[in-house]
Amino acid sequence: MNPSTLCAVENLVIDITRVYLSHQTGTNIVFTFESTIHAMQNCENESPKKIRTGNWHYKIGNSEEQALKPCRRLRSSGYPRNVTPVASAWIAVLMLLLCSCATEPGLISTPHPAAPLESSRPFLVDRLPRLDAAITNAIAAGSLPGGVLWVERSGVAYHKAFGWRSVEPGREPMSEDTIFDAASLTKVIATTSAIMKLYEQGRVSLDSPVARYIPEFGTLGKEGITLQQLMTHTSGLRPDVSLKEPWTGYVKAIGLACAERPVSTPGTQLKYSDINFFVLGEVVRRVSGEPLNAYCDREIFQPLGMFDTRFIPCAPIPYPENDADQPRLSNRSRIAPTELLKTGTVLRGMVHDPTARRMGGVAGHAGLFTTSYDLARFCRMLLGGGMLDGRRILRPETVARMTSPATPPGIPVRGLGWDIDSPYAGQRGERFPVGGYGHTGWTGTSLWIDPFSQTFVIFLSNRNHPTEKGSIGELRRQLGTLAAEAVNPDASGLR
Repeated sequence: MNPSTLCAVENLVIDITRVYLSHQTGTNIVFTFESTIHAMQNCENESPKKIRTGNWHYKIGNSEEQALKPCRRLRSSGYPRNVTPVASAWIAVLMLLLCSCATEPGLISTPHPAAPLESSRPFLVDRLPRLDAAITNAIAAGSLPGGVLWVERSGVAYHKAFGWRSVEPGREPMSEDTIFDAASLTKVIATTSAIMKLYEQGRVSLDSPVARYIPEFGTLGKEGITLQQLMTHTSGLRPDVSLKEPWTGYVKAIGLACAERPVSTPGTQLKYSDINFFVLGEVVRRVSGEPLNAYCDREIFQPLGMFDTRFIPCAPIPYPENDADQPRLSNRSRIAPTELLKTGTVLRGMVHDPTARRMGGVAGHAGLFTTSYDLARFCRMLLGGGMLDGRRILRPETVARMTSPATPPGIPVRGLGWDIDSPYAGQRGERFPVGGYGHTGWTGTSLWIDPFSQTFVIFLSNRNHPTEKGSIGELRRQLGTLAAEAVNPDASGLR
């Protein structure tokens, strides 16, 4: 549509389901509206069309030039620029009405009729800046260029962006709506969720051999390997297939996995393996009849409102079936780049993991891109027993099974996909009790969920930008510890 075209907007409806408020630096206040805006657009020489947008991010300040200034549209689903002021006017009124509901600096919450009593506040507010200091110190030490933190408990969230999204070829400041290469978070957010969805539908059995679903897998000592052994990394398979030969293609990768021989007896050792999960991704494809990315989008991400979570993030995104028949284009500029390759190419919007990259960007072990906002919705769903905002994604018993110990005695404790108490669970820190669950990703991503205090900690970064020299293992541990210490013990079971 030509920006100069005259348009009228009719039947404007703003459906707001959640509002986050936050005092930010100086006099600015950030509002994030979890909402959907529907309207009919009539333009000169064009047929009327339905328009739709998702979540909005606004900043207002006390200075004249800051007042009611739109900061960023988190998801702009084909929304015309010359319609924006109309929606802005309505949202501005809502923001002014809700200003008095803001809590302490940096805290974002759903509005309450009155400020909570000190003993019932989910966080000890004076301790939250310690997380900021840990991140800024790590950035100053060169451990990472930047990152986004989200800590939430009982509907109250503390989230901020730090440092730089990009330093090569140019500098770009980090923003809270940055889209990150999730790396191995793919294993739990996408693949584990998809397998468990099929499990509760009765379409797969976790105790069944993988060969039941992929017959060619059942050779060379792999005949008895089960889905559960793949999910708990006790299959005995090595960490990855060989990349020495210049192979490419999804089908080739599955063939290489089927030609693998276990390096240890299945069910006897914990051996973290990417092969386990891209084989599980193939199980999803064969059982559901559609690729992993399509299945996850339909069954998990779209129902949860995780509109920035997807594989191959720079491809056009179709609208849901009941919406306008036009694509939503991903905003590549919001994607955090990762490694600067020897060829001089900076990976941006292309998965960093070399095996997933050779597989075309969709694999069960890596390839997902997401935001802190979307992951927060996913974590809320898990803490809600598989339900969020009235939408059931998984049954409570399914969530309980996949987040409970599933490894044999004598082996570090993991759930189905999820880590519980293995050497890879450093992001739990030193204070959250054993019994929570989480995962990490090679690019610098991590999350930890503590069901006892109903708290989750998300930290997303691109620590391998522009090189692999960045390291955040110690930072993850610090954030887990500091987040637990910020949980108000008078308002939780955490003592």
